[in-house]
Amino acid sequence: MASAIHAISAKLPKVIKKTNWGISAALGTKKEFNKRTYFTYSRELCHVVDHEPKILTAEEAVKCIKSNDTVFLSGAAATPIELANAMACHAKENNLKDITVCHMHTEGPALYAQKEFNDHFRSLSFFMGGNVRKPVADGTSDAIPIFLQDIPSLFHRHIVKPDVAIVQVSPPDKHGFCSFGTSVDCVKAAAQHSKIIIAQINQQMPRTFGDGVVHMSHFDYTVPVDIPLPSHGSGAGSPEETAIGKHIAENLVEDGATLQMGIGSIPDAVLNLLGNHKDLGIHTEMFAVGVINLVKKGAVTNGLKPIHKGKIVSSFLIGSKELYDFVDNNPSVLMKEVDYTNSTAIIRIHPKMTSINSAIEVDLTGQVCSDSIGTRLFSGFGGQVDFHRGAAEGTDGKGKAIIALQSMNKKTRDSKIVPILKEGAGVVTTRAHINYIVTEHGIASLFGKNLRQRAYALINVAHPDHRESLEKAAFERLKGMPVP
Repeated sequence: MASAIHAISAKLPKVIKKTNWGISAALGTKKEFNKRTYFTYSRELCHVVDHEPKILTAEEAVKCIKSNDTVFLSGAAATPIELANAMACHAKENNLKDITVCHMHTEGPALYAQKEFNDHFRSLSFFMGGNVRKPVADGTSDAIPIFLQDIPSLFHRHIVKPDVAIVQVSPPDKHGFCSFGTSVDCVKAAAQHSKIIIAQINQQMPRTFGDGVVHMSHFDYTVPVDIPLPSHGSGAGSPEETAIGKHIAENLVEDGATLQMGIGSIPDAVLNLLGNHKDLGIHTEMFAVGVINLVKKGAVTNGLKPIHKGKIVSSFLIGSKELYDFVDNNPSVLMKEVDYTNSTAIIRIHPKMTSINSAIEVDLTGQVCSDSIGTRLFSGFGGQVDFHRGAAEGTDGKGKAIIALQSMNKKTRDSKIVPILKEGAGVVTTRAHINYIVTEHGIASLFGKNLRQRAYALINVAHPDHRESLEKAAFERLKGMPVP
């Protein structure tokens, strides 16, 4: 590891010396450049500024972090795990206090949220990953309930004020421009408003097009590495998940539809069954490797989209090396800020916008809980409501907003369609938002239905073992029998 860092470090000064990060080419001599003052009022990261970052090790770079600082950490596949670990060790060795680490879902051990570091850090999640669920449940970490599209505004409105941003980027090109690669989401907004930017420059971070362009001159410290990104494989789905995918692919996804879906067995099952569709488009917050096969088959063309025609639009990624290789230097993929990808106003103009999201449980009136198990927070709002409402508001009147889930918890054998949500469970998507609920047993179309009709439709897609008890519960709750 040390030798690899040394080798990369040796290359960076040569790149900088050769190109001067593009400063001379873009803005003339250094003397002339110093007269320019636009950076006093602009925080645009693709502007070239008169600054040379220091090349350091991870341990050296994090020494700038002090007690009471707020540190932003980029997430998903772009989580700079080495720097996060170095930050934790730095805080413990120097007995730093009250450091807030804010982030979306991150990969790795999240030492800053673990018990032995409680005296030094408090994690603040905008969307929780598995590595911070227990700390949040234990009260040693925090989470903000927030729509994904609203996260950048936390920084723009100075509600969250980062002192330090720790990000991971691609190597610089000949002009000194790097890319935020697999995670643009809220990273650009956080970096724009941070006093110090530490960049982990990873030889294996793909260069992506879109909003993630950042010039090296904005970095205060750079840490060169050559390590694989965190990855998530996609295995074969269960028979139930495959059945859900079939219901959606054969009945709800039309030719010419624009798709939003995340990663997981159900989205993979849907994607695997769309190979014979035509002129599909992708406008999503994230996508998985299954999209690549549809591009190769010609099913995804993005040719009917009114904006970014011919291009896949996403905001962040996590998947396999095949996915990272696919997006690397690929001009047909645009990585945009999440307040753009998840803007209802943008989503709604796409043809036949089809949004597919999951849930933890759904009650008989159509209320959807997807961020908690009872009072215990599990994830976050994410982009479910952003896309669910955007699809439902489709300007062509052909959008479809879908919630997909297995009818029963395999471990507990409990029904996921329930008379009432668990005590303390959060309603992420309201019963007024709901259009389609899909399980392995079929499709429940709820829009425009009264409560008794909704209960009837949902009981019909519940697991057969639970239908009788659900019918009795519906009668007790609604004071009448469910009806078609």
